[in-house]
Amino acid sequence: MSDRTGIFAGDDPFAIARAWLAEAEAAEPNDPNAIALATVDPDWLPDVRMVLLKEIEADAFVFYTNYDSAKGRQIAASGKAAFVMHWKSLRRQIRVRGDVTREEGAQADAYYASRSLQSRLGAWASKQSQPLESRAALVAAAARQGLVHGTNPARPPFWGGFRLRPLQIEFWSDGAFRLHDRFRWTRQADRRWQVDRLYP
Repeated sequence: MSDRTGIFAGDDPFAIARAWLAEAEAAEPNDPNAIALATVDPDWLPDVRMVLLKEIEADAFVFYTNYDSAKGRQIAASGKAAFVMHWKSLRRQIRVRGDVTREEGAQADAYYASRSLQSRLGAWASKQSQPLESRAALVAAAARQGLVHGTNPARPPFWGGFRLRPLQIEFWSDGAFRLHDRFRWTRQADRRWQVDRLYP
């Protein structure tokens, strides 16, 4: 579009997303890569929680979690998810909707290995989303996993990545008098993107 200039310019939405995230990393005091990830349960009740986006690839967004968690089970059932990244400091947000597949290979292994030892053992210890009797029980479980797995634990088979390939990406920027700028990128059957400016 002729008026898609400045922060909205470009033919690659993933490049735009990476540029916005880089700006946010210099401006946001905490977790500029935080996303509100939305899924639905078997009764079609929406569920949303904050997770950390770990990579923006050439055609996808990657995050990691316990596959047996509520979000993991919900994604496995539907194969779909959505998220929003919002940066208060920049007055911008990115909304993404699409299909999700697992990342269980070398990339997941490498990311797991890059985490602190305590976080790696915590992944083994946490039965994510299940009832927990006390914090002491969780700390004890993590300590037991340290005895079992030592200082170089392998990635748990129930823990890994998810790759969201968008069907839609929307870039939003705050405008004066609530006349915001919104551009929606929609993936077409031929894999090309259609870009539409939306009313705020």
